[in-house]
Amino acid sequence: MARYTGPKRRLSRREGIPLFGKDEKYLERKGAMPPGQRGVRRKKRLSEYGLQLREKQKAKRLFGVLERQFKNYLSRASKKRGEIGLSFLRLLETRLDNLVFRLGFAKSRMQARQMVSHGHILVDGKKNNIPSCSVNINQTVAIGPKFVDNIQVKKNLEEEKTLPAWLKKQALVGKVLRLPERDEMEQSINEQLIVEYYSR
Repeated sequence: MARYTGPKRRLSRREGIPLFGKDEKYLERKGAMPPGQRGVRRKKRLSEYGLQLREKQKAKRLFGVLERQFKNYLSRASKKRGEIGLSFLRLLETRLDNLVFRLGFAKSRMQARQMVSHGHILVDGKKNNIPSCSVNINQTVAIGPKFVDNIQVKKNLEEEKTLPAWLKKQALVGKVLRLPERDEMEQSINEQLIVEYYSR
């Protein structure tokens, strides 16, 4: 399945949350309608399956993960001890592109993914261009020396952003201190619905 390349705001409107970091005002705009011709006049009540599907699609789009990879994360999570949903979210949160976003080096996960794939991010001092790479406890994530003077990066770092307690940042270097707890991860996702979707 190919990565979606159409209008990004359309996806945010469909899921009802800002997926790409800059749609908040657009979603709040009076009269904004869901995608589709003339929008949907009466909101249909979703079935249990429909709710599970929407939650799965929302999470996939939020983290920028394709179907096969998304399903693999759930398969890996099911083999770990503890709650499957919690392990699943931890796998998504500790992706390299998500960490670049969480550390404030990028304004969105999409921009973070681009920075990683272009080779501007270092993991433990070594270049890593794989956005889906899992970063482990005590590993560091930093902006490469050739990219520190980038105007967009400087602008991103100037913006105040609350750093999750499971991460530490000094200047242009971040570190994973521990695995995140549920209340420190993405709050707009109901991971149980996703687990139920794949358990059918």
